[in-house]
Amino acid sequence: MGGALSAFETIALVDLSLLVKVGVQYGLFGGVIRRLGTERHHRRYLHAAMTMELPGCFAMTETGHGSDVQSIRTTATYDPARQEFVVHTPDDDARKDYIGNVARDGRMAAVFAQLITGGERRGVHVVLVPIRDERGRPCPNVRIEDCGDKGGLNGVDNGRLWFDQVRVPREALLDRFGTVAPDGTYTSPIANETRRFFTMLGTLVSGRVSVSGAGLSAAKVALAIAIRYGLTRRQFRVPGRDQEVILLDYLQHQRRLLPALATTYAMHFAQSALLESLHEASDGDSADESQRRQIETLAAGLKAISTWHSTQTIQTCREACGGAGYLSVNRLTELKADTDVFTTFEGDNTVLLQLVAKGLLTNFRDEFGSMDTVGLVRYVADQVVGAVLERTAARSLAQWIADVMPGGEDGTNLLDRRYHAYLLAWREKHVLEAAARRLKKLMANGGDAFTAFNAVQDHLLLAARAHVERVVLEQFTAALDRCDDPEVKELLEKVYDLHVMALLERERAWFMEHGQLSAARAKAVITTVNRLCRELRPHARLLVDAFGIPEEVLPELVKEPDEVPCATLRQKGRKI
Repeated sequence: MGGALSAFETIALVDLSLLVKVGVQYGLFGGVIRRLGTERHHRRYLHAAMTMELPGCFAMTETGHGSDVQSIRTTATYDPARQEFVVHTPDDDARKDYIGNVARDGRMAAVFAQLITGGERRGVHVVLVPIRDERGRPCPNVRIEDCGDKGGLNGVDNGRLWFDQVRVPREALLDRFGTVAPDGTYTSPIANETRRFFTMLGTLVSGRVSVSGAGLSAAKVALAIAIRYGLTRRQFRVPGRDQEVILLDYLQHQRRLLPALATTYAMHFAQSALLESLHEASDGDSADESQRRQIETLAAGLKAISTWHSTQTIQTCREACGGAGYLSVNRLTELKADTDVFTTFEGDNTVLLQLVAKGLLTNFRDEFGSMDTVGLVRYVADQVVGAVLERTAARSLAQWIADVMPGGEDGTNLLDRRYHAYLLAWREKHVLEAAARRLKKLMANGGDAFTAFNAVQDHLLLAARAHVERVVLEQFTAALDRCDDPEVKELLEKVYDLHVMALLERERAWFMEHGQLSAARAKAVITTVNRLCRELRPHARLLVDAFGIPEEVLPELVKEPDEVPCATLRQKGRKI
């Protein structure tokens, strides 16, 4: 798993359409067979999928239901007389939409559908359905349509699928979590339908980890281009000098790029830690229930925060390169267009942060997997607030805060790592407690569960973001603690400082409103960001070279002969 995801991140440096094609074929189509199928499916399909003998696709999303997969309307009805499933699209709203590999290459689809047997709905399951024959012609009663040109990723053949009473054998059901016997009897190791659904989706967590890593790779490329360009491009003369000023010598240009670079380092360390956790858990197979939930939750949260960061960073890099950044030959417009949808696929970012909030409110307990939105609200509302907090992540945070914080601003260095940890942990705890109290109050006043949840979504999303940003900071701290090269560690500590100062600068209004930053300290944060930008300016080229991006994938725009780094610089980059 670790090797596969690392390879995926590497392909993202080169061509994002190729990346998505690879991801659909191996990660989604092959992955769903491996994760939701059983041994007979592995024997029959996996080798063909991995050698591309069987091009496939992952047909989950419908026109009418994107994020709400549990409500999809494609059906797979079992016919015991013929021991077959009948797969059907009831109307255009239920067609499969935006599906990669469908419009041109796919010959089989892993179709998510409502399973019906014995007249009862059994929830969403996956059925393998042939969509083309070996000559590439659509199979009988299967309709295929190209989505047409998109805003990016036009090397990917996204398409639409309709099924008109298409029959597939009983064995086509990927039945790891739900089996249909020849007579139509349904059995599952997970009795609760909602829990079974979330367990099935949870096994596909590697997709979110992949998208997060790919977005970061694209951001790294953009930063390498923009920073290297900023080191060669000159604009405006200082009075009394003949030569124009290098762009990256302007403080404002440093402020545009260097905080984004620092946060990319932070996201890199968090992504690496998540990838390692997933790898060690054998993609979730060897993890216990709580550990699986934590991995799923962090994958959802990091995917959201990371892809938003990548989108913003690439746009900033495009602007920082002026007109040159708008030329497609220089890659930035391509990176921007191709990664824009990363905030949507593998889970809409806002919806994913709601999943994170759910995990925080239940502290990743067994109840997590069987709760829908109404169940979550009732779970919180049925307890006194103190009991809620005892059973959430806030309890452990509270004790941790008490242990770590020396107490107040006075005498605390603004760049003290313990102080940073305290601020982000306090914010997470405070927001999580406030969300729980609001839910409790709304329900106590006679509100229904959905209305209560809808009313506190702002709080829940803030709690989720606060949680992810705290975890990211912790992983950066852990990376610093692992570093045994004094020179590299000293540089990385400055990168860490700039990341956390930029975060506090962005969020300083919230911390001031809640009494955690004085006006004087908030101003000090701004001046510290300026100072750190100036101190990191001489190391900017080294820090982007450390990403190890091959020169072959960078545009000629940034390949100036006098800027080719010496062997010593490259060696330092490899150390980082």
